[in-house]
Amino acid sequence: MEEGNSNKTIVMGPQFCSPQPLQLFIKKKVYFMGGHGYEVKDDYGNLVFTIENVLGFFRSKLIVFDAANVPILTLKSKKFSWHSRWQSFKGDSTDEKDLIFSAKTSSKFQFTRKLDIFLANNISEQVCDFRMKASYRESNCHIFAGQSSTLIAQMDKKYTTGSIFLGRDKFMVRVNPNVDHAFIVSLLVILEEMASSGNSSSTHSSSP
Repeated sequence: MEEGNSNKTIVMGPQFCSPQPLQLFIKKKVYFMGGHGYEVKDDYGNLVFTIENVLGFFRSKLIVFDAANVPILTLKSKKFSWHSRWQSFKGDSTDEKDLIFSAKTSSKFQFTRKLDIFLANNISEQVCDFRMKASYRESNCHIFAGQSSTLIAQMDKKYTTGSIFLGRDKFMVRVNPNVDHAFIVSLLVILEEMASSGNSSSTHSSSP
C-alpha cells in the first residue's frame, strides 16, 4: 500500500490505476428480503466491482469483490468513536494488521459532510492523506489529495423514480488518470453508508 508512485495515487494496488480518465457507475441494490449491496460498472456496462453487505451478530460489514469475485477489501464502521469513523482492511479481513485506511468526519457537527482519510501508516493523523467534501444530501462529492485543492475524483448522484421509491440510488464517478479507482469507489460507498445510517450525528463519547 502506498500513496503516490511516478505521479500515481495508489492505495489498493497499481492494477486499479488507469492511464486514462475513468468514468464508473455505482448502483445501490436493496434486496427484497432485506440487506443491500452495490454494483459498479464502466462506460461499456462491464462489471468492475460488487459490494455486498454481510450481516453480523453485532454489526454488519461490506466486502468489495473485483470482477473475478475475489474479495479485495472489507469496510466496516468503528463503534464508539467520537467522530463517525470507518475502516478499510485487505481482502475479507478485519484484523488491525490488515488495515489500509480510515475515514472519519472532520468535525462532530457539520452541515455538509466532510471526511478526512488517513492511510494506515499515518499513525499520528495530524494531517489527512485525502479529504472528501460532499454537498447537502450527498448529491455530489469531490475528493482531494491531502489538504490541497488537487481534485482526484468527483461524484454526481443521479436521482430516478427507482431511487426515490426503491432506494436504488445511482452514482456517477469520474476518476482522474492514474488514480486508484478501487480506493475511490470504497470512499463513496462509505459516504453513502454514513448518509443512510445517520452516523454523522453519533454522540458516542469515546475517543476516535
